[in-house]
Amino acid sequence: MRSFSSSSGNKYHNYYLRKRRKWPHPIYKQRWHQKLTQQHAMQNLKHQLLLKPNSQINPLTILINSFNLFNSDPSPNAYHFLIKTLMMKNSHHHHIDTLLTHIELNENFETPESLFYDLIEFYGEKNEFQKAIDVFFKVEKFRCLPSVGLLNCLVSVLCKRKEGLVIVPQVLVKSRLMNIRIDESSFVVLIKGLCRFRKAKCAVGLLCHMFEYGIEIDRSCFSLVLSTLCRFRDNVECGEVMGLVEEMRKLGFCFDRMDYVNVIRFLVICGKGLDALELLSEMKRDGFMPDVVCYTVVLDGVISIGEYECAERLFDEMLLCGLVPDISTYNVYVNGLCKQKKFDNGIMMLSCMEEIGCKPNTVTYNTILSAIYESGEIGLANDFLAQVRRKGIMLNSRTYEIMICRMVDTDYISKALDLLEEMVDKRLLPQSATFDDILCKLCQKGLVSKALNLLTEMLGKNVIPGCRSWKALLVELQIKHDYKEIDFSDMEITST
Repeated sequence: MRSFSSSSGNKYHNYYLRKRRKWPHPIYKQRWHQKLTQQHAMQNLKHQLLLKPNSQINPLTILINSFNLFNSDPSPNAYHFLIKTLMMKNSHHHHIDTLLTHIELNENFETPESLFYDLIEFYGEKNEFQKAIDVFFKVEKFRCLPSVGLLNCLVSVLCKRKEGLVIVPQVLVKSRLMNIRIDESSFVVLIKGLCRFRKAKCAVGLLCHMFEYGIEIDRSCFSLVLSTLCRFRDNVECGEVMGLVEEMRKLGFCFDRMDYVNVIRFLVICGKGLDALELLSEMKRDGFMPDVVCYTVVLDGVISIGEYECAERLFDEMLLCGLVPDISTYNVYVNGLCKQKKFDNGIMMLSCMEEIGCKPNTVTYNTILSAIYESGEIGLANDFLAQVRRKGIMLNSRTYEIMICRMVDTDYISKALDLLEEMVDKRLLPQSATFDDILCKLCQKGLVSKALNLLTEMLGKNVIPGCRSWKALLVELQIKHDYKEIDFSDMEITST
């Protein structure tokens, strides 16, 4: 009988044991197989949607059948893909609710937060704010933890329209029941929404709230609020803006270039030209080189308050800095010369501008011409007007009205009539007061028939007189009515 050694027996024993043993599949192989199966199912789903883009079959049925074909369950990504596909088809939007209901009631996976971001933004673009709100407050039913990021997404969507902005306070209060704590990013979203609709004072209130609670303030957020205050000046006092600036500086904030420009422009509009000049100096001390636009704004500010010596120094400083004045700068400077009645200097400046290649425009000529006529120097004004006409410069409405007013005051009524006719022929409609000046002057001189002819002609050109014209005509025509009982100031003449 053949005997086997113990080592030989163990060898065969191990052989049969290894051959018949059922090894468990490694976990990574199961995951790989599941992932591959879902990929095939997704490809099939996409193929079905491409084959039948306008199919009447419920998209949910297509989804389930595609995954059943590979003996797999629909994945969260599959639902997300299908919902995004339906968002792009206007006729299939109603299927989104069906899919959401199915996920809520029939699935047990944790729905990815990205799906709710897309849904909230989708409903926001359609202005269906209530649906966006409902989706947010139901996220827990989809086995998804609500986050401050999702809340910010909803608030951002609501802040895009005024009707949505009104709902935001209610949403924030209700979100506290979901244990969501708003952070710095939430305040930024709110402040941007308020600034979008010019609610600058409310935005300042939020900034103050952030100060009190020690919430870090983003510099760009401060710049946005400051810019809104400066650009939209409804019910905003100069002191409020400068108060905000001082508070922010105490917290260590520094202006950037645009902050300086916005506040300088705001100060000039508020008639604080010298404050704007001081801020310009501070801007340079902080290392920001002002550009031509910035210098021009400040130049306009100091000229508007009569600080002409400051204006001269500022203009010289700009040239010494190597900046080349543009047409706007020259127009502001020429306006300053005209306000000082230095008309000869203003006219000489026109030649200087042409020599350096900065050709004077319509604004430049109209500024000088209107200023000369306003001063009463009719001879100089007429000479300059002839020069302007030779150059083919178009006069604007304000210049015509100043010229007409000056001609009426100096009893050059025929010249005023010519200017009025020229103005109307150029489709520039005079103000009622300008027409009234001419017509009343004609009546005072007893030229009633000429006044009536002018009235008829101007009405045909859609030029409507004011109450003074009608009153003057009634007096001159000696209509037997007690016109003193008529409130002419309340008369409204409209053209049809």
